[in-house]
Amino acid sequence: MHTLIRVGCARFRGTRFVLIAALAAAFCPFIQAGPGRTELVKAGSGWQLVRDGKPFFIKGGGGGGPKDVLAQSGGNSFRTWGVGDTTAAELEEARKNGLTVTLGIWLGDNPEGIRRGIEENRKAVLKYKNHPALLCWSIGNEMESHGRNTPELWKAIQELAAMVKKTDPDHPTMTVIAEIGGPTLDNIKKYCPDIDIVGINTYGGGPSIGERYRKAGVGKPYVITEYGPPGTWEIGRNAFGAANELTSTEKAASYRSIYEKSVLGQPGICLGSYAFTWGFKREATATWYGLFLPDNAKLAGVDALTELWSGKPSKYRCPVISPIKILTSDQAKGGTNLRASVTTSDPQNAALTITWSFMKEMANYDLTGTGAKATADHSAGIVKNGLTSVEIKLPTEPGVYRLYCHVHNPYKSAAIASAPIKVTR
Repeated sequence: MHTLIRVGCARFRGTRFVLIAALAAAFCPFIQAGPGRTELVKAGSGWQLVRDGKPFFIKGGGGGGPKDVLAQSGGNSFRTWGVGDTTAAELEEARKNGLTVTLGIWLGDNPEGIRRGIEENRKAVLKYKNHPALLCWSIGNEMESHGRNTPELWKAIQELAAMVKKTDPDHPTMTVIAEIGGPTLDNIKKYCPDIDIVGINTYGGGPSIGERYRKAGVGKPYVITEYGPPGTWEIGRNAFGAANELTSTEKAASYRSIYEKSVLGQPGICLGSYAFTWGFKREATATWYGLFLPDNAKLAGVDALTELWSGKPSKYRCPVISPIKILTSDQAKGGTNLRASVTTSDPQNAALTITWSFMKEMANYDLTGTGAKATADHSAGIVKNGLTSVEIKLPTEPGVYRLYCHVHNPYKSAAIASAPIKVTR
């Protein structure tokens, strides 16, 4: 409808102009939003994003964490997974903080369902395509990972991508996949000419993803759309099958390694990245993927990203923490006492606040989406808290639990470590 309205034309005067402007605002709220055009252009033998005529490299985070901190850290973008009730507010928050948004279109893995949703998704594209914070359209997330990595799936994604490009020629299209194994890349290359960019979610394989993707010869650039510490499916388990979580200090090294090797290390084919997760999220454990704690205290991964994005270290850096050392045994009878310790320090030599907690282990490491609920808290069993050491009377209920150590400095910066414990009869 807005293509029929020439807002600001001299022929519309007085009350007629007010009426026309009101209708334009109601039906296309971002019609006068201004700049924001993003192009994917060939640059020599590679590719480059060009936004408003200037080269643009994505320095982003995926998640609902603080966007002002993202901007202050040198970031320039964040990613969403779908369009919904919060989309307009997210775009406005991006605009206010000088950020861009890769806007997700959530899809299932049913080709016919994807086709049935084309008209509804067209409405979303029309609604948001002129917002100045919009960077790119991200069509789906890991649809192929649910057992339907078939030509029919990718043909349906192509139909949706073609609609998006026709409706909004001013922003590139991307689809997001889980790593690059199997027939996925071949299917995209063969069936999806209207997908401009391949988004890749990668964790333990992140440091090598750039070289592996380049060798695959897809003929399209990529963005790393999720990355972070190794997932529970990629990391070692202990004697009773529990996952060994890295400390926040160790996780920072994972973000750095992936970024240096597969983002900065792949010029012309990698267009940037979105670190996961920019915020707090319970998944696998209370602290596995989050770059922040519930109080929005940042963890060391944010410090690593800040330096990589801006070229400067964080003004106030996070404490350093060692893995938790179990001084008794990580398998003990209920009702007995367990002792543990950590080593921690602060780069600013600031005073540290150290908090221990003891929680029931999550029953399902693979629960994703919006995150898991908090498990039962058994921290009341802590009988001695010696700051860097702790003694706990174990609950009588047998099962797997997890001991957490949280360290805060006065600068909204923190560190975490955890250790699984098995309580027996």
